[in-house]
Amino acid sequence: MPVHTFSSRDFTRDVGAAKRAAAKGPVFITDRGRPAFALLKIEDYYELAGQHEGSLLEAMDAIPGGSGIEFEAPLLGARFRAADLD
Repeated sequence: MPVHTFSSRDFTRDVGAAKRAAAKGPVFITDRGRPAFALLKIEDYYELAGQHEGSLLEAMDAIPGGSGIEFEAPLLGARFRAADLD
């Protein structure tokens, strides 16, 4: 796994390049030549933190006092038709 380094200035100029590099491995962002921040994929962060990504349902279940709330989503009732491409 390669480690890339971007200066703060280079990171600011081309965030996209830093994101592409982070897809391959961690990216260190330096400030005055010293590592100041680390950029990594969210999956790698969750692995390091010992967490999993979680779902919306898990987040909602974690709300204090939220147990026992019933919710039924209303039907949309929209009608769709084929697109006219002529």
